[in-house]
Amino acid sequence: MDNKIFVISFQRTGTTSTGEFFKKSGYKVADYWVSRKLNWTPQWFDKNYELIFNSPEFINNEVFEDDPWWCGNFYKYLFYRFPSSKFILIERDANKWFDSMVSHSNGKSLGNTYIHSYLYQRVNEYNSLNMPNDILIHDNALPLNENYRTHYTNIYKNKNLEIKHFFKRNDLPHSSRLISLRLEDSNKWDKLTSYFNINSSPTEDVWVGANPNK
Repeated sequence: MDNKIFVISFQRTGTTSTGEFFKKSGYKVADYWVSRKLNWTPQWFDKNYELIFNSPEFINNEVFEDDPWWCGNFYKYLFYRFPSSKFILIERDANKWFDSMVSHSNGKSLGNTYIHSYLYQRVNEYNSLNMPNDILIHDNALPLNENYRTHYTNIYKNKNLEIKHFFKRNDLPHSSRLISLRLEDSNKWDKLTSYFNINSSPTEDVWVGANPNK
């Protein structure tokens, strides 16, 4: 249970590609579709963490990408709850990240609107929509356009910096539980291979989700 690998990178930073890398390297990966089927993100939002951890899908998989692992400060809880776990943080240019966010859902907020509004500090806007309180049924209900660029990119940059500071403070003495990579780095998969001592890994660039050039 302790030897888990959590991808805590923001959405639209190659999380799906990272999961694909590990699948091709022989790891058991719980991807977005596993999380969606089991409602892991709503369970995270309601702090029902042990329901997630006790599920067979969590117990039997080794790598976890996409939400809820990157959400909020969940990485801090995971850090202490699974003391032998490892973490992957992939960053990309903040403006390209925001462009990818906008294009993903055609200028609308990604995924569940209420949870998105919580993560990106737009709860007041969500409340102004006067939607029913069932957070499971409303997707893509907020606008996402150029007017929000500074707001989102500030959240993005500050959260990534916060993560790295957290591991520097708490992952002593060698800060060995976090690997931080750039999406634009053509050697990122080689670095993951070395970090996890993988004997057989994909030799080609793996692209499923966010491309650094898009």
